[in-house]
Amino acid sequence: MLTYLPEFVSRVRCFADGEDLAYDLIHSHYWLSGEAALRLRRSWGVPVVHMFHTLGAMKNQVARSSDESETGQRIAIERRLLHEVDAVIAATPLDRAQMVWHYGADPRRIRVVPGGVDLRRFRPRPRAEARAELGLPVEERLLVCAGRMEPLKGMDALIRALPLVLARGVPARVLLIGGDDEDHPAAWNAEQRRLDALRRELGVAERVRFLGAQPQERLPAYFAAADVVAAPSHYESFGLVALEALASGAAVVASRAGGLALTIEDGRSGLLAPPDDHHALAAQILRVLEDPALATALRAGARRRAEEYGWGPIARRIVAIYEQVIAERLAAWTARRPLAQVS
Repeated sequence: MLTYLPEFVSRVRCFADGEDLAYDLIHSHYWLSGEAALRLRRSWGVPVVHMFHTLGAMKNQVARSSDESETGQRIAIERRLLHEVDAVIAATPLDRAQMVWHYGADPRRIRVVPGGVDLRRFRPRPRAEARAELGLPVEERLLVCAGRMEPLKGMDALIRALPLVLARGVPARVLLIGGDDEDHPAAWNAEQRRLDALRRELGVAERVRFLGAQPQERLPAYFAAADVVAAPSHYESFGLVALEALASGAAVVASRAGGLALTIEDGRSGLLAPPDDHHALAAQILRVLEDPALATALRAGARRRAEEYGWGPIARRIVAIYEQVIAERLAAWTARRPLAQVS
């Protein structure tokens, strides 16, 4: 995608010129758009605020093979962004610490603001109602997992956990949201093909379903329909899907990894398990499925926790950063500008 970056930047400039638009600030997300933002800053002379969402260095730390590793080019661009943009937004204090540790970033230039959630869209609703809307079976226990089809998301651990759950006599089914659905195997990427091979190897192919990517307006229904929403990632800088599930009043079982371990209060708003450990994951899932009182308490705690991340206060914190960065850039520009001589 870097090959197309110069053309993208050029067309953004052309669009702004053609529409006679001027911008006061650029807010870029992920490393590729950060590179585009630096190039646009040279043209427009406005400050850049950047948010990474994930760090290449952290992904490499949990990679299990060279195929899962990020390129040196990405690492170099992330390091440059941390030293050149006007401000960086980290999702958690841990996210900020990882930027300092792996990239030598100046912590004074990194503000911590968590992700937010739309509490009106993602809200609790009756499980039977959600299942009826989605055409899902009422009698089975449903384990839902949503995310990109990539090894980092740990969906293989959930598939490996399923036989352990079934062995306890629990009629469970795994629903994987992301990638392409069962009817389009030719479009599956390498990770989805690997997951397909794994479910067949373990003899649970009929109980693990690929639902494909779903529009955001349908996700709340899937979270409400689930007995458990699993987030078994090896690394998450924050874990937005888990937060949306919490807001939906779901019982969430997640990895004790990155931001997930900070967003979810173990035993109160969800349960945590070590990453890449399907035995521990299965044990936590079974706790929810076999203890109705615990499941009820977790669902109530999940919504309470999510209410701390409503978009209103989060957006106000972001706007305050914009205002501060613009003011600092204006003050620096004013200090460099020579005073006019009047006689």
